[in-house]
Amino acid sequence: MSVSRRSVLGAAVAAAAGLAGCGGEPGAAWVGRPDPAGSAPSGSPVAPPGAGSPVSPAPVSPARGQVLSAPYSGRLVDTLRRYLAPTPENPRHPGYAGAVVLVAVNGAVTTHAAVGHALRYGAGAVELPGAKRVEMRPDSVFDVASVTKVFTTLVALRQVERGRLDLSAPVVEYLPAFDGPGKPAVTVSMLLAHTSGLPVGPSISAITKLPDVPARWAAIVATPLATGVAPGSLFRYTSTGLLVLQQILEKITGTPLDQLVRRELTDPLGLRDTGFNPLRWLSPADRAARLVATDAHTSRGLLRGVVHDDIANALGGVAGSAGLFTTAADLAVIGQLLLGGGQYGGKRLLAEATVRRMMVNLNAGLPALDDIHPGRSSSHGLGVELDQPWFMGRMTSATTFGHTGFTGCELVVEPRRRLVLVLLTNRAHPDWTWADPDPTRVAIANVLADSLP
Repeated sequence: MSVSRRSVLGAAVAAAAGLAGCGGEPGAAWVGRPDPAGSAPSGSPVAPPGAGSPVSPAPVSPARGQVLSAPYSGRLVDTLRRYLAPTPENPRHPGYAGAVVLVAVNGAVTTHAAVGHALRYGAGAVELPGAKRVEMRPDSVFDVASVTKVFTTLVALRQVERGRLDLSAPVVEYLPAFDGPGKPAVTVSMLLAHTSGLPVGPSISAITKLPDVPARWAAIVATPLATGVAPGSLFRYTSTGLLVLQQILEKITGTPLDQLVRRELTDPLGLRDTGFNPLRWLSPADRAARLVATDAHTSRGLLRGVVHDDIANALGGVAGSAGLFTTAADLAVIGQLLLGGGQYGGKRLLAEATVRRMMVNLNAGLPALDDIHPGRSSSHGLGVELDQPWFMGRMTSATTFGHTGFTGCELVVEPRRRLVLVLLTNRAHPDWTWADPDPTRVAIANVLADSLP
């Protein structure tokens, strides 16, 4: 990607230096977050994406928001560029068409860079001519797939604090249709810890044969437990559990999940570039310049601004397990919120005790079953992964937490270093079978682990 880093480097260094004094303050205002042209000044009310919201501001230059102010910034960019071509880990194809990385330490953004292309292939996985490709930008908007689960979790925990939701209660108390052998023993917390015994995901072929979205939801809630798996006995990562949680949240609040996320998270945090179904809230100019493509080889053709996850797509693009679109800067705010003990920018969204509860390993001593990541442990808190070397690399510790997304995205928070890492790639463009996203994740984490005390 041809981006002039020289033109923004000086300003980035000056900004980081000028704000260093407040960097370690829990809940300090976000430092270095790109402020799109025409957006409201800091502290002003903003309209989040969603029904009735104004479209996003006009696109800005690709260099806007670029920050390369740390000694390791160049190594991070070089590492990302290496995976734009085939590597020994993935010799047949590039790791991705493009990527964005954002690193914040003590509340100050030290690196925010983009490489490659947001759009490189057309339908049928055909490489586009150069003039039709779209360069990746720091403010590119990604389908973050299962990172959506973190947002669903935060919405749920806000209901816990209001007394509307009991994590220890059986799911069937909220959803009487959640019934069948073994299912009365499944609790709400098991949905978040992936120990419910539910299968990895609903059958897409069975779901799509149903006539409408209500019928599909009914089938998901009625999903039987996996054969021979007792609730609470095994960690097996499952999207079905977060879909069930979505149904609980919508029932107890009377509000659809996309509106809940907007009301409970993106609106209070001022996240202008986060929401479901971005074709409804991004301006035409932003759709062309900022949306990141995923698959181009499926029966649905090129996916750009349309959710990659088939189940989420069958449910109208809004799912507790996948479907959210966001930018690196917006996602980093979520990391900073959790690092700040539930407070960000002077606003408290969760009690410190709630955030601490999120980070407790609920699955100590339990076996884990994961065919994709055989070395994965069962360590998991409420909606967040804990202590997982397969994507955290040498940043792994008992207190490191985060989440990944199938499309090639991740959020990692390392409390000891007061560090937030966001890595967004479009490894599913044009074909998710082309590359394993984990080598890049580990390589980026290792650069940071080896560069910071």
